[in-house]
Amino acid sequence: MLFNLFKKNAEEKEGASQYITLQVREIVRETPDAVTIYFDQPEPHLEYLPGQFLTIIMVINGKEERRSYSLCTSPFVDPFPGITVKKLPGGVVSNYMNEFVFPGKKITVMRPMGNFTCDYHSKNKRHYGMVVAGSGITPIFGITKSILINEPNSKVSLLYGSRNEAHVIFRSKLEKLQSDFPDRIFIHHKLSNPGATWAGTKGRIAIGDVQNFGADLLGDAAYESRFFLCGPQELMEATKLTLAELGVPKESIFSESFYLDSPKKEETEGEEQGITQEVTVILEGKTYTFDVTPDKSILEAGLEMDIDLPYSCQSGLCTACRGRLLSGKVTMDEDAGLSENEIEAGYILCCSSKPKSGNIKINIE
Repeated sequence: MLFNLFKKNAEEKEGASQYITLQVREIVRETPDAVTIYFDQPEPHLEYLPGQFLTIIMVINGKEERRSYSLCTSPFVDPFPGITVKKLPGGVVSNYMNEFVFPGKKITVMRPMGNFTCDYHSKNKRHYGMVVAGSGITPIFGITKSILINEPNSKVSLLYGSRNEAHVIFRSKLEKLQSDFPDRIFIHHKLSNPGATWAGTKGRIAIGDVQNFGADLLGDAAYESRFFLCGPQELMEATKLTLAELGVPKESIFSESFYLDSPKKEETEGEEQGITQEVTVILEGKTYTFDVTPDKSILEAGLEMDIDLPYSCQSGLCTACRGRLLSGKVTMDEDAGLSENEIEAGYILCCSSKPKSGNIKINIE
């Protein structure tokens, strides 16, 4: 079916160059501090899956900066791919993207990546529960549009936390979806600091909200339940625990976050630590060998040798630096971006991996 074709095309791109140039087509102001940037379709067309992200590469004030932004569009619905960028306090790239990017500007990006996606089938009869806060709506919006167009027997419920009315990203677009699919999408807004005329629910999304939301979906026995979560890590972890208590299996819960700080794991006794190790990386058919000192990750050491290793968040979340460990052993300080299946298949994240043996060889696809 159509989804499988999109997925196959996206997977075939893995052998191509990691980097492409996109030209800005249009900029849409979504809220006072967020814009959606639409790009012209390159030739050949940009292949992506709903919920994936682009890594933007820009030189700002003489320094190369990389940031990951989720695609808000659906390849099944939208003619042009787009990302939504929300300003962050002190955010070098997010502020630049909001204030200085213009139609016609060319931007280098890494090809779409990410596992926060959904499989679609016209025969599915699912009730999707989306729990999001702030700009977490971005990948959810693309996924939701894809569900509504591909699965006529499925429906979507959205629990969406925002600051106030003016900061609800995609508010008018969500209202249009409700108008177009009145029996298939249900939206519950919760505002932490609403205006005086707000008649809806007030406050931040709390455990009780998630309990009621999850129970309602699970009570819809005619439908198979799926949950997608995107927002601050604290909210997502609490939501996962609450859904688990309601009996939702973990394979039915999907989450995405770029908010997690990367904690350092303690070294394991008896492992070979504290010495420099030689690492070999295969990247786009070329082989590079370099030393990694104990205080550096594999990514950091490679970049210092001017090897153009792919990366973005550098905190183990985006998977831009994902590679397959062919030999040797490493320790990963953070593996949140990898699925259990990927870890079992031998994939690692170079940004959070350090050698714990010799003879390390990694293939970056």
